[in-house]
Amino acid sequence: MSWLTVWVCAVGLLVQKVAGAFVPRTWVQDPRVRGVLALLPVAMFAALTLTQVAGGGDGLVLDLRLVGLGAAAVCLLLRAPFLVVVVVGAAATAVVRLVL
Repeated sequence: MSWLTVWVCAVGLLVQKVAGAFVPRTWVQDPRVRGVLALLPVAMFAALTLTQVAGGGDGLVLDLRLVGLGAAAVCLLLRAPFLVVVVVGAAATAVVRLVL
């Protein structure tokens, strides 16, 4: 993933946020629209995370980083604090790399 992609995503999200201030309130009163708008940042973060973990120069790369992502996902399912999720994910990856 190139820095150009990161900057394009960042600028795109900033433009989206600024444009949201100019959208008439009546357009976003529908509960379905509000639900989609609430999930957009989550979807973008999930896509960027998966791209960083499983993306490589030549396509999909399956390596030990997926172990850390899986451990972090389990912590999220258990509703652990964010700091615990990050530490457990990093520790799981480090332990697997040490063992293998």
